[in-house]
Amino acid sequence: MNATITKLALQALLGRRRFWLLLALPLALVGLTLLIRTLSSDSEAAWPMVSVLGYPLVLPLVAILAASSVLGPEVDDGSIVYLLSKPVNRHAVAISKWVVAWAATLVVGSLGVLAAGLVAGGGEQATAWWVASLVAGTTYSALFLALSAITRHAVVVGLVFVLVWEGLAGGFLSGVAWLSIGQWGIRIGHEVSASLDDPANLLWSVLASVAVTLGGVWFAGDRLRSFSLTGDE
Repeated sequence: MNATITKLALQALLGRRRFWLLLALPLALVGLTLLIRTLSSDSEAAWPMVSVLGYPLVLPLVAILAASSVLGPEVDDGSIVYLLSKPVNRHAVAISKWVVAWAATLVVGSLGVLAAGLVAGGGEQATAWWVASLVAGTTYSALFLALSAITRHAVVVGLVFVLVWEGLAGGFLSGVAWLSIGQWGIRIGHEVSASLDDPANLLWSVLASVAVTLGGVWFAGDRLRSFSLTGDE
């Protein structure tokens, strides 16, 4: 990891309008959860805000925005070639940028899910969703960093992935749950509270999450090695 690149990536994240959208998503989630909790006499009424909106939608959206903010703009405007012209290991660049995206995803996205869970009712269920979001947020951030290194349309591709694969297929087709980042996180969170589903094998969920995280960061670094200093994508 390179401290200078990490600092630059953090400045890029904090200095863009995407950061305010990144903050607005979990704040809106917590606000809506609080509103439902306040207006409803049913103690379970607010939990769908965590399980249907917060975890499967807000969390990956935060990861998309964070990952695309630390790498995507440099790819878009071609300034990445100036960074890569320096004698810096490409995988160190990828790791540095992923650390920033990962930290932002956990601090904003995972804590947002936890806060919504605490508002909805707290207890083991809130902790379980938080654990699930830590696992999924870590994996999402690596995957979306790899996407940002591949295409200039990482946000669009990421949205399609989240809505179609993670949301529709992963949530309703049991076979796809084995290949769904969100479902891996839920399975690990199930170890904290049985209120979460048991969609996949625990060992598989752990190993797959680690493999995609490491593979995503490694692939991003490998992709950076292939960038041409002439400005080609």
